[in-house]
Amino acid sequence: MQDRSGRSTGDADDPLTGRRPTSHERLTGLPWDASYHEGPAPWDIGRPQPAVVRLAAEGGFTGTVLDAGCGSGENALHVASLGLPVLGVDVAETALAIARAKAGDRGVEVEFAAADALRLERLGRRFDTVLDCGLFHTFDAAERSAYVTSLASVTEHGGTLYVLCFGDGGSGTGPHPVGREDLRAAFDLADGWRVVAIEPERIRTRYHDDGAPAWLATVKRA
Repeated sequence: MQDRSGRSTGDADDPLTGRRPTSHERLTGLPWDASYHEGPAPWDIGRPQPAVVRLAAEGGFTGTVLDAGCGSGENALHVASLGLPVLGVDVAETALAIARAKAGDRGVEVEFAAADALRLERLGRRFDTVLDCGLFHTFDAAERSAYVTSLASVTEHGGTLYVLCFGDGGSGTGPHPVGREDLRAAFDLADGWRVVAIEPERIRTRYHDDGAPAWLATVKRA
């Protein structure tokens, strides 16, 4: 739940949002929405991530697209500008409002909606391509398992999932680094996933001009 300031106060489901605060929210004592209350969030660079732009240029996004944890919408807007149907979801209503305003200003047709990434099955939809840019690394081990199950519920069989997350290699890594083996373990073949590639990448933030060490995982849904 949250107190009047919007701070997370426990592990029970919030009766207003219908979801449980994540480990990151419990650690910081603040809901994700608070990140957007006083200017751009640390990860909001005002443009799509270069890795996402490159994937799009290479034809990596096809069919219907889901951007899980879309924030203020830059990645979703970029993919939608290519003519693909895109849904961006986030728990931060302020970020979604900013994303919708950007879409209107730019004349880009894209859908944004509030949704809990740990319960994506509630969307009642499936997607050919799913993007996670900077969400996976915010979850602890227990949440990651639930998140991967949630992703499976919305990824079409034969569909592609891209995960761009802070990596554990080199200096200047992000606040929640993930190891290559953490990614492989999360997307187990027995659960219907096939890890195609895990490649070194960089995530741009407002504090990393040249990007923080990251992994870009390409995962197929069987």
